[in-house]
Amino acid sequence: MRSTTSACYVSPVRPDRARSDGESLKHVAVPYDSDEALLGLTVPRVRSALHEGRRVLVITCATKLALLADALGRDAGQIDSRVSTAWFGHPYRTLAAYHEYTRGRRTLIIGEPVWEGRSEREVREYIRYESVLNAALQTAATVMLCLYDIRKVPESALDFSHVNHPLLLGSDGGEAASSRFVEPHELVLNGDRAPLPEPAGDAETIRFTARELKRLRQAVGDFARAAGMDRNLITSLVISVSEIAANSVEHGAGYGTITMWVHDGELVCEIADPGGALDDPLPGYIPPEPESPRGYGLWISRQLCDLVELRTEGGVLRVRLHLNMGA
Repeated sequence: MRSTTSACYVSPVRPDRARSDGESLKHVAVPYDSDEALLGLTVPRVRSALHEGRRVLVITCATKLALLADALGRDAGQIDSRVSTAWFGHPYRTLAAYHEYTRGRRTLIIGEPVWEGRSEREVREYIRYESVLNAALQTAATVMLCLYDIRKVPESALDFSHVNHPLLLGSDGGEAASSRFVEPHELVLNGDRAPLPEPAGDAETIRFTARELKRLRQAVGDFARAAGMDRNLITSLVISVSEIAANSVEHGAGYGTITMWVHDGELVCEIADPGGALDDPLPGYIPPEPESPRGYGLWISRQLCDLVELRTEGGVLRVRLHLNMGA
């Protein structure tokens, strides 16, 4: 099995690295059914957090931010506010933003993702992101309240709120442990274990070794340009492919193949490495430690690409990157 401290794959933060002051992430699902209920559940917690000296970040729609500001009065000037549509544009960029915001601070975060209008795949990845937060921010001195407007949230997302949050906030303001909570490394969503579809019939495949990495980057860029990808996105694709291929060379079999094709408005690149499976249960989902010189490859790829899929079949690790053509 490959080491989890390789260039692309990072181990999750372990329990023995928890904060010495004993405070760690408190991740709470907050269902509500009216604006009045929303204010009743959040305003007292915002005031309490400010009293404790916490930095407060609230992310929801502009209308609800205005309601909250009116209810808080003068205290509204002490909180950071963001609009959901801007903050929740991509699940793993959001995760990185949370990681940066909470680093070295005691915080309260109240967040409400945008669920309406998303594809089934996007909803699935946001459900996964909600789970991964438990590991990625495990040692953060943060109280995170995740809002679920039960009048609008898709049934699947609402159902998984009990799976992804250790705590649930009731209508009376009391917290209760979720009996259905599942640790992030144990979460399995629809399609996670299904075989990946075969590449398109006109897919282009290139073999690479350490000596051919520069040529590989050029070939990926040329393919993307010929396919009509927005030139501003080509660099993101080339960086992602290069990082995964370099990991295959350094920590895998030492060689591999990349297969590229276009499907449903996306450019898809699959890096196949016969070096075997990963032993990290959350590969690329956990931010590397700030002082670490390694461990950024797959973490970066998950943020640059629209979707990253991993499968091990017949002793071959397949990393499939999806990026919208943007043209």
